[in-house]
Amino acid sequence: MTSGQNPQIDTTRPHSARMWNYWVGGKDNYPIDREVGDKVTEIFPNIIEVARHSRAFLGRATRYLAEAGIRQFLDIGTGLPTHDNTHEVAQRVAPESRIVYVDNDPLVLVHARALLTSTPGGATDYIDADVNDPQKILDGAAKTLDLDRPVALMMLGIMGNVIDDDAAYGIVRHFLDALPSGSYMALNDGTSVVHGSQRDEAIKAAKERGMPPYISRTPEQIARFFEGLELVEPGVVTVSRWRPEATPFGEPPEVDAFCGLGRKP
Repeated sequence: MTSGQNPQIDTTRPHSARMWNYWVGGKDNYPIDREVGDKVTEIFPNIIEVARHSRAFLGRATRYLAEAGIRQFLDIGTGLPTHDNTHEVAQRVAPESRIVYVDNDPLVLVHARALLTSTPGGATDYIDADVNDPQKILDGAAKTLDLDRPVALMMLGIMGNVIDDDAAYGIVRHFLDALPSGSYMALNDGTSVVHGSQRDEAIKAAKERGMPPYISRTPEQIARFFEGLELVEPGVVTVSRWRPEATPFGEPPEVDAFCGLGRKP
């Protein structure tokens, strides 16, 4: 962890990690995040469901991976800690699991100590880095993870921040090329196929209030991230329908975020 830094938190501009924290019921956000978050929900009310179902997908995917024998996790775009963080879910199944979190948000750095609470037999670490620098992330992760053994690459809600398609696919390929056979990638990101233009209009409104740009990709474009991987059933689907918990109410509704989990042969 980069403990020597004294990160500067700008409370005058909204930040995606803090807005998502607000939408899932967290307390690590500021008035500007709530103001812009409310503006987004006014345009795109289903963002609340997107946020909560995306968080639930993280838990189900992590549990699947731990039960499949994965003991190393590289979680990029961690966001702010809430309930059932990756290390908590993984170490509940396998206490020896090792998790490296990666984010470049100053407030996440401030809260990194909350993430660095591992079981005695496992390990957690935090890297202050940007997804656009995959080699820096891999070099840092190698201090905690054995990159010659299978790793679960977790890229949840992060690639929409990389606007250029070629750059986005290249970043994911860089990570996957560095990981051995038997590794997995869990990825989800926003779409505009369920509720039409609402999400894009909300993104535009947030950008006008200081948010960085974000791109919605189609499910087909999201599926392309998994090229060369063996997709786990049910393939690339809306996050609410990836191996959902059984309820008396039938299949959950689709939301504008699609996901998948793939294994490197």
